[in-house]
Amino acid sequence: MQGLKGIHHVTAITSSAEKNYEFFTYVLGMRLVKKTVNQDDIQTYHLFFADDKGSAGTDMTFFDFPGIPQGVHGTNEISKTSFRVPSDAALAYWVKRFDRLEVTHTGIQEQFGKKTLSFVDFDDQHYQLISDEHNKGVQSGTPWQNGPIPLEYAITGLGPIFVRVAQFDFFKQVSEMVFEFKEIAQEGDFHLFEVGEGGNGAQMVVEHNTVFPQARQGYGTVHHAAFRVEDQDVLNQWITRIEGFGLQTSGFVDRFFFQSLYTRVAPQILFELATDGPGFMGDEPYETLGEKLSLPPFLEPKREQIEKMVRPIDTVRSTKDMQKEME
Repeated sequence: MQGLKGIHHVTAITSSAEKNYEFFTYVLGMRLVKKTVNQDDIQTYHLFFADDKGSAGTDMTFFDFPGIPQGVHGTNEISKTSFRVPSDAALAYWVKRFDRLEVTHTGIQEQFGKKTLSFVDFDDQHYQLISDEHNKGVQSGTPWQNGPIPLEYAITGLGPIFVRVAQFDFFKQVSEMVFEFKEIAQEGDFHLFEVGEGGNGAQMVVEHNTVFPQARQGYGTVHHAAFRVEDQDVLNQWITRIEGFGLQTSGFVDRFFFQSLYTRVAPQILFELATDGPGFMGDEPYETLGEKLSLPPFLEPKREQIEKMVRPIDTVRSTKDMQKEME
């Protein structure tokens, strides 16, 4: 059976789809490749920000559940999402940019031999940039060609996800036995795991923490993280494998843009496995990705109802001349 290929996407919760779009588009310079709705809650936007082509392994996605309270960071949560940039020099660019745009950040740090820059958004959602300067392993994506960030500094994909757990030994056992991760390094309470070809695009940093209170999900927190599998045949094999270990799964779920399964691997830690395709290019041309409300075929008959429930957001960028910003 083919193993996991790396990180597929991370899905989080935002208090405002509008602010979220502005932050990811004009601050981080990631491309909105799909504006759709939560298929299980059609009054809720689901926005996908990714690389230039919407490649698997590059997308951070957001729900904006109406009326949801702010989340509380703590133990037992997917605590931080990483984005890959090409070099250490890129991090220096981002420090200047964050300072100018008043984005709260930590300055450049180092963990597991890689330079990083941690920051938060308006919801106190936690992120970091990680340098690919000395990285080997899973290839990253293509920076957004028409975005505001010079291509040599731009975000190219997802880096390691951070998971904070109270029961480390159990989580390590599940990660290694079920999902075939390997622990390759440790720094204090932080343990570095990787899968497949490894590298920034296929790693997970697990923090053992019994001091923090229990995290509570809400806006500003991560909903789930997804890992890549090749295709539907491999996904079905993984369903059999995971259920064989006694874990409950969602079974096969067709999300139209990819096929999935979901399984809860620890308290409040929801993992998804998702296929690399079909991807986001099937129902919209490259030039205008994410500019219209895209619905999978099974929701298309409800378009009129859905468009009345979700307020319009102007996401047209193809008519704008976006200048590269040097900081």
